[in-house]
Amino acid sequence: MIFQTLSGLPVPLGNSVTPQGINFAIFSRNAQAVSLVLAMDRTPPGQWEIPLNPKYNKTGDIWHILVINAPPDLRYGFRIKGPHDPAGTGHAFDDRRILLDPYAREIHSPDWGWERSCLGKEPCCLVDLPGYDWEGDRPLNIPLKDSIIYELHVRGFTRDPSSQVAHPGTFRGIIDKIGYLKRLGITAVELMPVTEFDENEPIFVHPQTKEALKNFWGYSPLSFFAPKCSYSSDLEAPLREFRDMVKALHRAGIEVILDIVYNHTAEGGADGPTTSFRGIDNTIYYLLDPRTRDYLNYSGCGNTCNCNHPIVRNLIMDALRWWVVEMHVDGFRFDLASILGRDARGQVLANPPVVEMIAEDPILADTKIIAEAWDAAGLYQVGSFSPHPRWAEWNGRFRDDVRAFCCGRPGTVPALATRIAGSSDLYQANGRSPSNSINFITSHDGFTLSDLVSYNHKQNLINGEDNRDGDNNNISWNSGTEGPTTDRRILELRSRRLRTMAAILLLSQGVPMLVAGDEFGRSQHGNNNAWCQDNPISWLDWSLTRKNTHQLRFFRKLIALRKAHPLFRREDFFPHDQDPHLHVHCLEILWQSLKPGQQDWSEACHTLAFLLNGASLEPEDDDFFVMLNGHPDQEVRFVVPAPTRERCWVRIIDTGRRGPRDFVDPDRGDAVEYGQSVAVANMGCVVLQSQPRR
Repeated sequence: MIFQTLSGLPVPLGNSVTPQGINFAIFSRNAQAVSLVLAMDRTPPGQWEIPLNPKYNKTGDIWHILVINAPPDLRYGFRIKGPHDPAGTGHAFDDRRILLDPYAREIHSPDWGWERSCLGKEPCCLVDLPGYDWEGDRPLNIPLKDSIIYELHVRGFTRDPSSQVAHPGTFRGIIDKIGYLKRLGITAVELMPVTEFDENEPIFVHPQTKEALKNFWGYSPLSFFAPKCSYSSDLEAPLREFRDMVKALHRAGIEVILDIVYNHTAEGGADGPTTSFRGIDNTIYYLLDPRTRDYLNYSGCGNTCNCNHPIVRNLIMDALRWWVVEMHVDGFRFDLASILGRDARGQVLANPPVVEMIAEDPILADTKIIAEAWDAAGLYQVGSFSPHPRWAEWNGRFRDDVRAFCCGRPGTVPALATRIAGSSDLYQANGRSPSNSINFITSHDGFTLSDLVSYNHKQNLINGEDNRDGDNNNISWNSGTEGPTTDRRILELRSRRLRTMAAILLLSQGVPMLVAGDEFGRSQHGNNNAWCQDNPISWLDWSLTRKNTHQLRFFRKLIALRKAHPLFRREDFFPHDQDPHLHVHCLEILWQSLKPGQQDWSEACHTLAFLLNGASLEPEDDDFFVMLNGHPDQEVRFVVPAPTRERCWVRIIDTGRRGPRDFVDPDRGDAVEYGQSVAVANMGCVVLQSQPRR
């Protein structure tokens, strides 16, 4: 086939369909020669290379060409020639490789687990054709303070046969589970990485079966744009199916947040494959040691993106805008976001340009932006990632302090109170609010909630690294024996602790995040780093929704309680200058230990209670009195304070009781009088709600 070409335009980057044909444009500052490589899946198949003439097909550092008679179903890539001197200049051009376009919105890929023979060898990028009908879909713009986030893995969510969906492990599988998500009550799904990655990249083998493990999680991006083809039930239409999923979730009142990886790529270290960025302009896209030219590895994955270089900044911003404008995504969680704050030498910047650009971008003004405020090199910025009020953060201190209290550790009460109140020590500066804190107790990374109360130690041997991988500091307690047990007393304690932690999470100020399956007791059998387990370890077992129906009910009712009462979703922090001697009617929150007016902040204290004053809101809300017992093996009794506005108390939550009696509606709750002594089981939680006197 003979292609007709024109010089083309340098913008936009990537491929773009024009009235004249398809324009291709790619950045490479140090390339000596660039060829556009085209292929078509026709009979007979063919592959063509079109050299770009720098006199006509280059503007500045952008190489470009317009192909007039290109069929829309073609695949394309680039062959780029340049200096190869990794240890000297840092350049790593390799014109034996056919490279992915960093701006490609779709990449040809086989089904999950099949060999990706085309990477580096054949053109893999596809042309993004316009024409999707959004049917009027618009962003939901749910206020962050009202959000309840549900983290899930697209494949793991419905891959198990127990999900009973028609297309397991896909975007359509999520659509089929929207009814469940609505009944649960969450407001947003946070999808673990959905951009293209190679699940078959060389990693480890199962120590028993010797089978190659998969990169299941996908924190190894080949692209910042293209949705993963094998997450689509139709391999030819991943863009359409992703959009269908977003549209369906929006109709159900559920937002879509993407967990995105802009801190490193799948090319890894010097021994990794050259698929795109390394072969396009290695010294631009990656952080290199100024002396040795080795890759600086702040990601723990072999390389680190040069995020504050103008070219890489533009790539990140263009990708974010595309996901929002063309894919209707509502927010982003930035993996290892602290890397966004490093300069070309890896030093931490005081005001990183890309972090500010994301927060100030007018197109992203209504988009949720959430930082994982640390990196793999030890930089920990929880509370200090950015002073900009738009940046929320995964609050790792909330996780650690709640876990410590619920393990019975001494000296944890003051920190727990601070976390429950919204973490003002971290977020009150610079005009931020409790909603800057994304509260979580578990995430994809670490123990599930069920495992957190069942294991002291990680059980990661099947990951193939001799149990060296995964965090050793789990802040967990097995409740009396390691792993599975039939001991009823231990099982009841585990259940109580799990539900108490859920109550703390959902009734604290800030934005709660749950992990899919925690609500019905999913276990990874003690594996706290299941990134390579594409099997029932990582797949949700939906039969647990029937086995643990009371636990699922408890989560649903907790979520409904939070959504029904703005008292748990404050826009600002509690006043710091509250006089503890004021009458309860004048206080917004009142802390106590076992008796009103007495609060023990000492190392030896394991109890905490607090009254939330509904009269302090406009319009007024009910009062709530929450009692927490962190003793591992001791029941305690709290003396109940007076509610406000001549109301009366009723008990709605008691994790010391079995379901369904652990959570009842106010009209069915036990009446509790002012001054009455209420027993709270070890590791238990009791919640009272005020009601008008009849």
